[in-house]
Amino acid sequence: MKKNSKEAIVKAAISLFNSNGYSGTSMRDIATLSKVNSATIAYHFENKLGLLEYCITYFFEQYISKMEEHFALVDYSSKEYLKRVAADLLHYQCENIELTSFVYREMSMDSQVVREVMSTYSLKEKYYFQKIFEKGFERKEFRPHSIPYLIIQFKGLLMMPFINAHYLREVLFIFPNERFFEQKYLKEINGWIENTLTLKSLEKKEAIL
Repeated sequence: MKKNSKEAIVKAAISLFNSNGYSGTSMRDIATLSKVNSATIAYHFENKLGLLEYCITYFFEQYISKMEEHFALVDYSSKEYLKRVAADLLHYQCENIELTSFVYREMSMDSQVVREVMSTYSLKEKYYFQKIFEKGFERKEFRPHSIPYLIIQFKGLLMMPFINAHYLREVLFIFPNERFFEQKYLKEINGWIENTLTLKSLEKKEAIL
């Protein structure tokens, strides 16, 4: 058995799931690309569904860990914590663009795997975002707003380039896997935080008017 067979299988599965979709990918396809036999895949993951669950779980484990890593910062500044989270999550998604695109596409389906993810990782994510915005309201860093709608806006900014990576490349000629994109897009997200979310920015606009 190859020493790194598990990693090779996961890498092949992510590439094929992303390009051909889960239904359009067979165990034979994964075995061929990863240069292992089907028995090796079964040894590590049991079947294709087990491999799918592993990939999605791995993605969200890393995603949530990025949110948890600097959570203590929220006690000092919700705005700075939100910027840190944006930078960390954007970097993680850019570095793992195939996995990110595939997982977000899969999460749009109504399946048992997706429901399990939403009952665990999605609720954790909601908890952290809710705490960020509530702290920001308390300290008057953020203007009063519906928390669910703020989460929609912030997650929309973070997810859109990876849900629509093909559109970005083929129509807009923007490449989410490039470092330039990450730097440029992070400035746009920080601009949303400063100009749309931050209370002081709103007060300045009202003073000018």
